[in-house]
Amino acid sequence: MNTSRFALVDCNSFYVSCHRVFQPELNGRPVVVLSNNDGCVIARSDEAKALGIKMGTPYFQMKEVAGQEQVKVFSSNYELYGDMSRRVVSTLAQFTPHLEIYSIDECFLDLSHLAPEEVKAYGKKVRETVRQWTGIPVSVGAACTKTLAKVANRLAKKQTGKEAGVLVLANQQEVEQALRQTEIGDVWGIGRQHAKRLRQMEVHTAWGLRNLPEGWVRKNMAVTGLRTLLELRGEPCQDLELASPARKNICTSRSFGRPVAELGHVKEALSTHTVRCATKLRGQGSCASSLTVFLMTNRFAVTEHDYYSSRTIQLARPTSSELELLRHANALLEDIFRAGRRYVKVGIMLHELIPASEVQLDLFTARNEEKQGKLMATLDSLRQRFGHHALKYGVQGARNEGDTFENEAEKPPWMLKREFASPCYTTNIREVLVVKT
Repeated sequence: MNTSRFALVDCNSFYVSCHRVFQPELNGRPVVVLSNNDGCVIARSDEAKALGIKMGTPYFQMKEVAGQEQVKVFSSNYELYGDMSRRVVSTLAQFTPHLEIYSIDECFLDLSHLAPEEVKAYGKKVRETVRQWTGIPVSVGAACTKTLAKVANRLAKKQTGKEAGVLVLANQQEVEQALRQTEIGDVWGIGRQHAKRLRQMEVHTAWGLRNLPEGWVRKNMAVTGLRTLLELRGEPCQDLELASPARKNICTSRSFGRPVAELGHVKEALSTHTVRCATKLRGQGSCASSLTVFLMTNRFAVTEHDYYSSRTIQLARPTSSELELLRHANALLEDIFRAGRRYVKVGIMLHELIPASEVQLDLFTARNEEKQGKLMATLDSLRQRFGHHALKYGVQGARNEGDTFENEAEKPPWMLKREFASPCYTTNIREVLVVKT
């Protein structure tokens, strides 16, 4: 087996853990986090899992159980989760500069600089430090490939006692044992359809997949499946992605908290989405050459006519300026908006993204673009320091999604329904945790 090492650091029940950091009395108690508009369960504590609460369960179906079993319910708080994720990544960067941010709660680390006998102690140190510095519990799985590190991490979560939370697959015997314990549907890169077909062939574990002929896997599961097979055999096929690849399209949309009939309210929502889209665009150093705005009613409503419409515009020049994008987006919205309908969702998508450095200057507009570039840089700096609601445009409306409302009726209808909202402890100065002595 290759002597190189990868470690996967995965936060345990991350969304739930973020809330428990600031409400430690919830440790040992069943906790669930709901999706946008408090729709369905997207995160569960182990105690909630033990009650039989499944991922994706609509809240109204588990409401009775939540009351009977004293389940603590939270609306999703992505501002808190994002900031806590950044803190975890910052902590991991103290151990190695060579890391890949795989998702909001997962990072791959390069451990090739360590001797094999040092890896386990290193993993324990990572786990202890992240818990001490951020309050977030993590599990660490280490192996010679990223796919095997995923396997190790999954099993590390199930360990108890002194060995809990860290598992290193250091030799062929340990790899075989781990693969035999891993159900085929739990293998990284194996989707539902492939898992179903493999089970029909009596391949029920990762070990069974590992022993399939390469030719069959290439023919029936394409290159991705072959890569998974080779990685299960200990042959690295994936390196760390130290820099996230630039996105080719950026889309921001969200269902409304309540149906919206007024153009002004829809404009507030679209303008807020457009500013967020533009911020992401500048964050990756890109400009957009075209944009699309879409608007829809509830297609399941039996008393109203279904309506969906979208418009796309090719921009005269690629841009990342919020001023330009807002002007075009709202013009497209006015074109597709139809009075008398109740809308449930609006969104914007930026297309044909190119690096800002490749935008050709125009002799007659260069000065204005330079001014807008400086303005956008200033806005980004202020928002990063004081929060993304620190500076906004009038068309976005006077209220922010993080504001406190006495009741749902007071909240603009396009804003998310958050009946179980929690404070943004780390990003909003008004909601910083207060310690009484």
